[in-house]
Amino acid sequence: MEITESIVVGAGQAGLSTSYHLKRLGIDHLVLDANDAPGGAWQHRWDALTMNDVHGVAELPGAEAPTRGMQRANVAVPASFSAYERDHALPVLRPVKIDRVTDDDGLLVVHADDRHWHTRTLVNATGTWTQPFLPHYPGVETFVGEQLHTVDYPGPAHFAGKRVLVVGGGASAVQFLGALAPVTETLWVTRREPVWRDDDFTPEAGAAAVALVEKRVAQGLPPQSVVGVTGLMLRPQEREAERLGAYARRLPMFERIEPDGVRWSDGSFEEVDVILWATGFRPAIAHLAPLRLRSAAGGIQLDRNGRGTTAVADPRIQLVGYGPSASTIGANRAGRSAATGVQRSLKRAAELITTG
Repeated sequence: MEITESIVVGAGQAGLSTSYHLKRLGIDHLVLDANDAPGGAWQHRWDALTMNDVHGVAELPGAEAPTRGMQRANVAVPASFSAYERDHALPVLRPVKIDRVTDDDGLLVVHADDRHWHTRTLVNATGTWTQPFLPHYPGVETFVGEQLHTVDYPGPAHFAGKRVLVVGGGASAVQFLGALAPVTETLWVTRREPVWRDDDFTPEAGAAAVALVEKRVAQGLPPQSVVGVTGLMLRPQEREAERLGAYARRLPMFERIEPDGVRWSDGSFEEVDVILWATGFRPAIAHLAPLRLRSAAGGIQLDRNGRGTTAVADPRIQLVGYGPSASTIGANRAGRSAATGVQRSLKRAAELITTG
């Protein structure tokens, strides 16, 4: 039986960063990726998203970030990741869709249909893109118009001439309104009053936001996104939508969905053709369920008061792109942390064998 020292699940930015650092440490490993081609979640973004539109793609370790410009993000970033895998000879195997990870007398077993791999440690780098969150509202199944989530967004041209309801209070909703308001009629609903910021997003502000996410993860609570606690800002490409009043007309959440639109508790009704759910994502960690990593609070508790990547419930498991590392910069830093966490776990296991 072949036993790998470590397996990385996912070849997005966090997974590639981890693989780079594992290789530098001389740790035998394999990267299993569910996609048919390099690029992680970026290859699934909508065609209208350019490199000028993205919040930023931090460089992978030992490489430069893709350049800004009008090139499609779903082409430029995957090309960058593909070159990175090739240049650093990273051991990526695809497509491999993981079903579950189990424990077999101290060894971790990674299952994918009829295939399986044995490993001493595992780094989970599956991100969130494959787990879109869709809240349920009464009557949602009766709506005769079109319903889309962020993962389905086809670009602004698709919505021309349609009355679009954008649901969600995060950065994606703001961006969608910025793209759609100049070409069609929009409505915006959120559960809470949006929190806007007009000051510069300094490194200190970023650190404070990350600290809030770390606190939740340290307590074993389900993580919030880093973006979700930073507040909302308008970029230059969203100023036209602001001028058109797209953000000023924000409404509270509706009570129910009807065939032709949505209705509020006071009886008011708005007819819409499309509901665009910009309601975020959840961590893609269902395959880890057999390992029972979740705390009683519902999340996976990480070490170092939430700043680390090691699962407190099982030090053989590292999580990158989870909680405070669910951002491009955070994912890269987490890759180094995860690699050293794997090294510690392997060293600890070797010491136990020697002393045992």
